[in-house]
Amino acid sequence: MPKPYPEEFREDVVRVARNREPGDTLEQVAAADFGVHPASLTKWLRHAETVNTTTRFATAPAESAELREARKRIRMLEQENEVLRKAAAYLSQANLPKMMYPLVRELAVSDDPHRVPVPVAVTCRVLRLARQPYNRWLVSPVTDAELTEAHRANALFDAHRDDLEFGHRFLVDEARAAGQVMAERTAWRICRDNRWESVFGKRKGRGKNAKAGPPDDDRGRRSFTAPAPNRRWLTDITEHATGEGKLYLCAVKDVYSGRIVGYSIDSRMKSSLAVSALESAVARRGQVAGCIVHSDRGSPFRATKYVAVLARHSLVGSMGRAGAAGNNAAMENFFALLQKNVLDRRSWANHQELRIAIVAWIERAYHRRRRQRRLARLTPVDYEPIMTPPAALAT
Repeated sequence: MPKPYPEEFREDVVRVARNREPGDTLEQVAAADFGVHPASLTKWLRHAETVNTTTRFATAPAESAELREARKRIRMLEQENEVLRKAAAYLSQANLPKMMYPLVRELAVSDDPHRVPVPVAVTCRVLRLARQPYNRWLVSPVTDAELTEAHRANALFDAHRDDLEFGHRFLVDEARAAGQVMAERTAWRICRDNRWESVFGKRKGRGKNAKAGPPDDDRGRRSFTAPAPNRRWLTDITEHATGEGKLYLCAVKDVYSGRIVGYSIDSRMKSSLAVSALESAVARRGQVAGCIVHSDRGSPFRATKYVAVLARHSLVGSMGRAGAAGNNAAMENFFALLQKNVLDRRSWANHQELRIAIVAWIERAYHRRRRQRRLARLTPVDYEPIMTPPAALAT
């Protein structure tokens, strides 16, 4: 019994079928463009329509409640934006440590009839302040320790302004002479916090450049050929801007035929993006134990979830050295074709529009229409069944 298609692949096929050209039929989209049975595509379309109808009727009675919740959320976001705007203006007034409690009190009281006061709870939540210390500060805004600290800082600043060559050890002697006795460690902390340094400070040492990661786990060795399918895969992530923000594509390429055996598209570059692409490739290819999966050292490919997927399917991970883009040149070549044929053709208004274009180009143009000289002028879909050895097909 054949394995079911990945859910993300079915959703992409449904999107392309719904947005097909006027002259294209469902049979053409299913069989010619994606290689699936027309009955399967019809069933996927019916299922998608049922899900949309159920969701629409289920949410209709709750529209008024959702509207009230949306208005409440908008008011809260406006208050949070006001807090952040005021905090940014408050902190940019001087290059000195600032207390946030006066800002909380200022936002909670408004003399302007056109401005709504911001509750103390909202301001403390946005600025990550505790309520109890703020309430204690209202009773006693300036503590004795803070007053002593301010006097010491003033004495150190006066000494620093008189002679910029003095370090904190000389400044503490001048402050003691002015009547502000303190330890050298205290003077050093105050000078560090306020960035009062001697003009003859310590010479900055030249640190060595960070060494690139060891190449021992690079099992690709810039080899972009394989004797059979599912022996060597390449994977990487690319991004492109739309009117709704960036859209990320993670693709998995089999170097034997150049076919994109799995991919995933999302609006955020997380580890789940690489995991979904790899799971899609495994679901579509079947027996993949021992296959080498080569990638760069990006964070999605070093995540625990991604490594766990490699181990679960008996795949062998491989990574190139940091800064060595040539180790994944074959994958970069595919992304260059995608950039030229799809991404840079025009500007994209939203994620949905660009996603449909990417999926249609991969499944329709790259897999089934673009002949490659490396493949004896065959397409990736035609090359595998013709050139794959019988032994490889049996496995």
